[in-house]
Amino acid sequence: MDIFKYTIPLDDWIEFAVEWLVAGYRPQFQAVKWPIEKMLNYINGFLQWLPAVVVILAILIIAWKAAGLKVGIFSFVTLTFIGFLGMWSETMTTLAMVISAVVICVLIGVPLGILSSRSNRFESLLRPVLDAMQTTPAFVYLVPVVMLFSIGTVAGVIATIIFSMPPIIRLTNLGIRQVHPELIEATYAFGATKKQVLWKVQFPLALKTIMAGLNQTMMLSLSMVVIASLIGAGGLGVPVFEGLNSLQVGLAGIGGISIVLLAMVLDRITQGLGSTDQD
Repeated sequence: MDIFKYTIPLDDWIEFAVEWLVAGYRPQFQAVKWPIEKMLNYINGFLQWLPAVVVILAILIIAWKAAGLKVGIFSFVTLTFIGFLGMWSETMTTLAMVISAVVICVLIGVPLGILSSRSNRFESLLRPVLDAMQTTPAFVYLVPVVMLFSIGTVAGVIATIIFSMPPIIRLTNLGIRQVHPELIEATYAFGATKKQVLWKVQFPLALKTIMAGLNQTMMLSLSMVVIASLIGAGGLGVPVFEGLNSLQVGLAGIGGISIVLLAMVLDRITQGLGSTDQD
């Protein structure tokens, strides 16, 4: 006897739920899309407007101050090389998408992480949601996002936000929980309020862990914006996708190399921001 003769039609239920959301709440989802679209267009337009030399020098200075001279020089050489590969415009679009996604992730993720650190019940409710967000394959996000937000770069950013938010929530929660209880008790003993304890004791001591979460969120954002090229997002995913479709190994190769180099620059900078040891 086949015990799996009858199956649960979960696929039909999911499809029905998404179609119900599209039919009844599409204007609301478009309203959510609007501020992200405005921020993305502004950042992308600004980066595309700036001369490449200015952007490279600015990132050189940021990397130098954040992580030391070696990382600054590495960033300078890396971005210059990407420019000579002919991928500068695509790189700026990808950078704008990553910045937009990370800003939204921080604005939402850090408060959720703080709430999780203060309430075990809230953490237990949020944990399965974060597990699902982290383990769901990246491509699965694309279909509902397209149905709710249409195709394009903004839809790619929204999918990126959902995919890359869990690390900043988890590590904010972890960092605050790891602050020694005796330090917190001593601060309360001197008459501090809960708000003062959070922002003057817990948050500064947890900053290194939170920055590790920011680093992971940024890396996941960069990986997802490349996959988002499948739904019409621009950036460095486009040459990779086009090279895959037409079997142009060279085109896909320079797109992939540019992605790796940009990821290395962003990784070194964010790691430097979370570390007190600089060369």
